[in-house]
Amino acid sequence: MLNSQFAVLALLLPVGLILVAVGGLRGRRPARAAVAGLGAMALAAIAFWACGFAFHLGGVGLVGDLPGLEGLVWEWASPLNLDWGVMGLRGFFLLREAATDAALSLYLAYLPAVAVATLLPFLTLRERMPGWMAALGGLLVAALVYPVVGNWFSGGGWLMHSGETLGLGHGYVDLTGVSTAAVVGSVAALLGILFFGRRLPPLPEGELPTLPPVHLPVLSVVGAVLAAVGGTALVAANPIHAAAGLLSPRLGVNLVLAAAGGAMLPVLYTWFTTGAADSLMAARGVVAGVLSAVAALAFIPPWAALALGATAGLLVPLATYLMRYILRLDDPTAALPVGLVGGLLGVLAVGLFGDGLAGQGWNGVGAEAYLGVAGQGVTGLLPAPGLAPDWPGQMNAQLVGLAAAAGLTALLVGALFLILRVLLAFWRSVPGE
Repeated sequence: MLNSQFAVLALLLPVGLILVAVGGLRGRRPARAAVAGLGAMALAAIAFWACGFAFHLGGVGLVGDLPGLEGLVWEWASPLNLDWGVMGLRGFFLLREAATDAALSLYLAYLPAVAVATLLPFLTLRERMPGWMAALGGLLVAALVYPVVGNWFSGGGWLMHSGETLGLGHGYVDLTGVSTAAVVGSVAALLGILFFGRRLPPLPEGELPTLPPVHLPVLSVVGAVLAAVGGTALVAANPIHAAAGLLSPRLGVNLVLAAAGGAMLPVLYTWFTTGAADSLMAARGVVAGVLSAVAALAFIPPWAALALGATAGLLVPLATYLMRYILRLDDPTAALPVGLVGGLLGVLAVGLFGDGLAGQGWNGVGAEAYLGVAGQGVTGLLPAPGLAPDWPGQMNAQLVGLAAAAGLTALLVGALFLILRVLLAFWRSVPGE
C-alpha cells in the first residue's frame, strides 16, 4: 500500500513538467498545452495498461524473486539464450498473472516514466499537426517504444544482462527509468520538430538574442516544485527497490541538491548576462536537474548530485540559445533543453559518479564481491574510498544503452512521422482542406 501512495505522489513529476512547459506560452496556447498535457498523461496510462506493461515487464519474473511476479515469465528472446531478451509478452490489460499487488505496484511505479516519455513529444507537436496525428505519435511511444526500451534495462531484457554477457560493468543502470524516458521522449520530439516544424526566420540585423519571454512565472515555479516533490517519490514507489534495500535518506538529499543546483545556475547565469534573474530558466533548470539525478539517486554521493543539477541547470539556457539562435528550431515548451539535457546527464552520471556504496548484485553482477572488493556495488570513475573504479566498463554500458534507446526511438518514431508527413501533405493538397 505504501508503494502505491508513493507512486501516486511520483505522478507530480510529469504534472510539474506540464506546468513548466506552459509557463513560457502566451495567449490561448497555455490552455491548449495544458489540455494536451492531460491528454498525454491519460493516453500514457491507458496504453501502458493495455499493452505497454506487458511489453515492459512481461518477463520480469525471470530476473527477480519478488513475491507476486511469478507469473510474469514470458520474455521474447533469443531461442538460445534468455540473456538477450527483447520484449515481455505477459500481463496484457493487467489481467491474471499481472493482477497481483506486486504487479499493480510496478505498473504505478513506472507510469511516471511512461508519462514523461509521452509528454515531451506530445507537448512539442500538438500545434504542429492535427490532434489525431499527435495522439498516434504519443500512443506509439507509450504503448511500444518506451516499454520495449524499459524491458531492455529493467524488465529482463538484454541491457540488464550486458554486464554478464558483454562485460560492461553492472549492465545498463537507470534506477527509475525516468532519465531514459526523457531521452526517448526528447528524441521523438526532435524528430517531430524536424519533420513537421519550420525553421525560425533569421534574426534581424542588429537585433540581439534574448531569453524566452516569461508569461506565467508563478505557474512555472509551482511546476518546478511539483517536479522535485514527484522525483523524491520515484524510488520509493518501486517494490523492487524496497526489496533490494535501496531506500535511504541519501536519496532525498541527492534529489534536493540536484534540484537546488538546477535552480541556482540558471539564476546566476541570467542575472549575470541580462541583469535580472529569469524565473522560467530557473524552473526549467530545476526540472532538468531532477531528470539528471533520478537515474542514479542511490548510487552517487550528494556532492555529485549537486554537480549534476548545476551542470544541467547551466546547460538549459545554453541549449535554448543553441536551439533557437544557432539551429533555428522552434521549441517553445523546451522539450529538448530540459528533457534531452537532463536525461543524457542522468544516464551518464552512473558511469561517472557511481561510488559503489549501493547496488551490490545489481543485475546479477557481483553479489558477493566486485572488482575484488567485497560488497562493492554499482561503480563509475569516482568510487568511494577503499573501492575500485569501474572505468570504462560502467560508462560503456550506459553509452550502449543510450545508443540502443535512441536508435529504436529514431527507427520506430521516424517511420511513423514519415508516414504522417506524407499523409499531412496529401491532406493539405486536397481541395477544400
